[in-house]
Amino acid sequence: MSGTSDNAYLGGRLMIRQPARGYRAGVDPVFLAASVPARPGETVLELGCGVGTAALCLAARVPGLMMTGVELQADYAALARENATANALPLEVVTGDLAALPADLRQRQFTHVIANPPYFDRTAGSRAHDTGRETAMGEALPLDTWVDIAARRLAPKGIATFIHRAERLPDLLGAMRSRLGSLECLPLQPRTGREAKLILLRGRKNGRAAFRLHAPVRLHDGTAHEKDGEDYTAQIRAVLRDGAALDFPN
Repeated sequence: MSGTSDNAYLGGRLMIRQPARGYRAGVDPVFLAASVPARPGETVLELGCGVGTAALCLAARVPGLMMTGVELQADYAALARENATANALPLEVVTGDLAALPADLRQRQFTHVIANPPYFDRTAGSRAHDTGRETAMGEALPLDTWVDIAARRLAPKGIATFIHRAERLPDLLGAMRSRLGSLECLPLQPRTGREAKLILLRGRKNGRAAFRLHAPVRLHDGTAHEKDGEDYTAQIRAVLRDGAALDFPN
């Protein structure tokens, strides 16, 4: 890893050190963390935790969680541990392959499992030159496997929450339907009149409720970017700057 930079999240409540080049976390892990309906005392496992952005955003919002992250790339896992210590937040980081989890982790169950899997199917696209970025963004492990691992690690009635590109919703739904129930999808719409680009999908182990497709959450004001600076909606500003929850509708 050639160098790192320190970046502020949640209005400066979190400082996250991440690679200066390669994969760098943006707002997606913040949205993921904000959408998790966790309560103090519960356990959370993040699959592919990177430098810990989503896990630490969640830990900052909900005190008293017992957080664990799994990360394949040792240098990213080391940064996740460093970030947890620097922000005085609890995060156990396991360096390992999701497809071959350590035996002790395979014996544990969690109230929540969260994931921001690689977005791009490399059977239909080109590889990134940076190894870290390619591993984070290029789908080497099928979505079906990510969902299977998440479902196996959930306690009864536990909840899995994923963020992904909207175009992959059919794949993600198909993978979840055979393993989880009470599925809910929350689309994230860039602006009024635009297609959703991202989705949050949640499922409950042993859930039996019918599938729910919620109205989209709009990220930006207006129909186009017309001035310098941010134009996030008030709801999204609260999520990104104040650490507010991004709740699914009841």
